[in-house]
Amino acid sequence: MEKIQDRINEQSPWQQITEGNKIFEPATSRAFCTGEWRTAAPVWDREKCRQCLLCTPVCPDSSIPVHEGKREDFDYDHCKGCGICARVCPFDAIRMDDKN
Repeated sequence: MEKIQDRINEQSPWQQITEGNKIFEPATSRAFCTGEWRTAAPVWDREKCRQCLLCTPVCPDSSIPVHEGKREDFDYDHCKGCGICARVCPFDAIRMDDKN
């Protein structure tokens, strides 16, 4: 059975897009690059970062990957630029850049 996320993409004609561009199947967020919605992007300063990982649980889009106990750079394909990570960072290792 064909799933809607397999048939809707950037080249889809309007006739194939669901009303309000709603997706009714679960677990489809990885299939869509929603990061292009943002107006500002977080910038991570590795030198200032102390790997406290306080930023990771507050990210509503799970856009701060952690590998082997260390945070990595942002997943910009899904980050919406809310800035919560920058506000919780006690070391000012994350700043918001409105040019991205």
